[in-house]
Amino acid sequence: MMKVVKFGGSSLASAEQFIKAGDIINSDKERRFVVPSAPGKRSKKDTKVTDMLYACYAAAQEDQPFQDQLKAIEARYEEIIKGLSLELSLKEEFKVILDNFKKKAGKDYAASRGEYLNGIIMAAYLKFTFIDAAEVIFFDEDGNFDPYKTDKVMSARLEKEEYAVIPGFYGAMPDGTVHTFSRGGSDITGSIVAKAVHAEVYENWTDVSGFLIADPRIIPNPVGIDTITYKELRELSYMGATVLHEDAIFPVRKEGIPINIRNTNAPDDNGTWIVESTCQKSKFVITGIAGKRGFCSVNIEKDMMNAEIGFGRKVLQAFEDSGISFEHVPSGIDTMTVFVHQDEFMDKEQKVVSAIHRLAHPDTIDIESDLALIAVVGRGMKSTRGTAGRIFSALAHSNVNVKMIDQGSSELNIIIGVRNEDFETAIRAIYNMFVLVQI
Repeated sequence: MMKVVKFGGSSLASAEQFIKAGDIINSDKERRFVVPSAPGKRSKKDTKVTDMLYACYAAAQEDQPFQDQLKAIEARYEEIIKGLSLELSLKEEFKVILDNFKKKAGKDYAASRGEYLNGIIMAAYLKFTFIDAAEVIFFDEDGNFDPYKTDKVMSARLEKEEYAVIPGFYGAMPDGTVHTFSRGGSDITGSIVAKAVHAEVYENWTDVSGFLIADPRIIPNPVGIDTITYKELRELSYMGATVLHEDAIFPVRKEGIPINIRNTNAPDDNGTWIVESTCQKSKFVITGIAGKRGFCSVNIEKDMMNAEIGFGRKVLQAFEDSGISFEHVPSGIDTMTVFVHQDEFMDKEQKVVSAIHRLAHPDTIDIESDLALIAVVGRGMKSTRGTAGRIFSALAHSNVNVKMIDQGSSELNIIIGVRNEDFETAIRAIYNMFVLVQI
């Protein structure tokens, strides 16, 4: 069995954490390919190296003194190297970085150096081959990830290596300049590597023992999730669950490679398995609850709307013309409601309203702000009757007014709209109904 292992920033924030990661890798010879993030926070008051690099480059870009900031970053790495008792120096690397910052090599280049340098240290510590991600991960001229070229080049390169370290988060544009994924992109790199080498497992090591059914900032000590499907994870990630970058799913999903979320600080925990499909039943009807605040609803009413061909298209065109994406569109016979992100909509609301009137000629338009959306997700909901009824009952007993409910035909998730101030109360009520009463 071949495994690809990715370690997050908290797992590599210090020499002590590096040693933990090294012990995990060395305990299993099948862990052949390692994807490291940049050093994260050593404490709550600490600063991530990536943020330090962004700040340092911002100063360089403004022609402000930045050398002291760069020295502070170098000191972070020297502390790790010293703690690992390595005969390694990054001085030449930092000279190159200093020169490139002076030349204003780009924000992406600056941010990527966190993973690049950590990869060099990890490779030296493990005695693995170091492979610069810019040599095996590619983007097109528009900055979009090129999966075909990447898979071809990376597969050929890694086929020659028994053990290797490939830094996360970045790759190269056609002209060779460095380009990064969005924040958290090391998860994506790990997934890309797993696909390229046809790994049996992609292990993603972080500072939590897998996914939890609900946000621990809202629910004290929520129950963990043993197994979750890719589809369930997509729903929860989109609605705010952040253990894994949501785009990390796609490369491995196509290959049927499971992801195992593990805890570097508790390596004996089984963590959460993310799989394409499973016959294993969840402990509960629901798999997870996640949500976001900050939405508004645009309610459009028109008599005989349902008989007017193209009415929905005309309404949505008004949003599209203003560059606004929608979240959900629940509708009735004479009503259609469009949920959008409030911060995107506020400055364009009257433009959108005017466009709806011009294109669709509604009877009335009503806007309601300060709403939250909550996703209740679970493969067990399909075979369980009365799930929606139980949600309504739980919310009613907690005096939460439901502003919207939307369920997809897959019966995998139910979306509930509530007022912002009822957000946490609603999540607690749903968790208590479906989880707490069964424990």
